[in-house]
Amino acid sequence: MSQEIKVTGLVLQAGNIGEYDKRIVLLTKERGRISAFARGAKKATSSYAAACQPFTFGTFSLYEGKNSFNVMWAKVDHYFEELKRDLDLIYYASYFCEFASYLTRENSDEFEILKLLYQSLRALEKNTIDPALIRCVYEVKIMALYGLGMEVFQCVRCQKKENLTGFSPQEGGVVCTSCQKNLLPVGPSTLYTLQYILCTPIERLYTFRVSNEVLGELQKIIKAFLEVHIEHIFQSLVFIE
Repeated sequence: MSQEIKVTGLVLQAGNIGEYDKRIVLLTKERGRISAFARGAKKATSSYAAACQPFTFGTFSLYEGKNSFNVMWAKVDHYFEELKRDLDLIYYASYFCEFASYLTRENSDEFEILKLLYQSLRALEKNTIDPALIRCVYEVKIMALYGLGMEVFQCVRCQKKENLTGFSPQEGGVVCTSCQKNLLPVGPSTLYTLQYILCTPIERLYTFRVSNEVLGELQKIIKAFLEVHIEHIFQSLVFIE
């Protein structure tokens, strides 16, 4: 039975449908990732045209039909205007949204991923932390929320908690000195950073900086980890890399 529902969410993608309409992909608190049609959203007179843009966060009233959702009205809470003025930040934000869209599903509890995405876009908008570090934090945390978190507190082979100096992408975690052979190096500061990301509440994630050496180690570890555990090529990465 058709009905009107209200959802709180963020626009992950927006595409044109015909001459006047749009199709948007929303990550919502209540329904997970859903698609909705916005009739007349391309018209200058549309009351919700501005709300149907990528990175827009707010409340959406949707008419739930048998096979689709239709936007009835929208109230915007955050446009991320500062973010949209910097092309490099737009690329990062697009990647974050594409990653979230790939992992999330309709009618699943995706609230934590929505919260992570929102806080990550806020961090990009504030522009006080290197976007490359924000990306590292986001990738590690979203994988953990998805159920594929790294093991960074004990050796994945012998379960020892001391001398964790290597990382195995295939096994998804750190390896101690005794078990290590031809693995990616993990310095003490890099190990601590990974542990901090996984243990810290989302609201306090983006409150630190790291050295270039630590950032480089993080990038190598995370890239190798994702290549093993995510069988997908994100189109937005082309613009970043």
